[in-house]
Amino acid sequence: MDFTSTLTDILKYTIPALIVLAACYMIVDKFLVSEYKRKQMAIFKDTQDITLRLRLQAYERMVMFAERIGPRQLIPRVYDSEMTVRDLQTAMVLTIKAEFEHNLSQQIYLSSNVWQTVVGVKEQELNMINHLSRTLNPDAPAHELHMRILEVLAKNEDETPTEVALKIIHDEATRVMTYGTY
Repeated sequence: MDFTSTLTDILKYTIPALIVLAACYMIVDKFLVSEYKRKQMAIFKDTQDITLRLRLQAYERMVMFAERIGPRQLIPRVYDSEMTVRDLQTAMVLTIKAEFEHNLSQQIYLSSNVWQTVVGVKEQELNMINHLSRTLNPDAPAHELHMRILEVLAKNEDETPTEVALKIIHDEATRVMTYGTY
């Protein structure tokens, strides 16, 4: 009996202590898990805000790139009355390539659709310049290439590659601003 009564006394104190310990453990565990999740969400929101800003800056840079490589803005920046067709062609091609290389890192913030559009616009502009240059005497005055490019742009009733790219960039930037990063 002595053993049974001692065991009963031990159990009277141990079982309630174990129940209290288990309850405390569950409460503290729930608190720590919820606190951890709350901190993770705060970090995620901060990261999303930073990412959103970076993506919007990348869209801005792509708009500037598309605008700057368009012939209407490009020619006045590189044209010199002393140039030949070959000189103007070279200056425009080098300027487009330099602009592209300057913005190359922005692709990590853009969707593949926007990036492929930007690359396509660059290639179309380069192809147009090179094609029109080949139709002229390389030693002719640069004014001839300038006029030829303006004629092609005036005859083209479709949207220019730059206009198409700007529309795609604008649409995606609007979606990103409306719905956040996706």
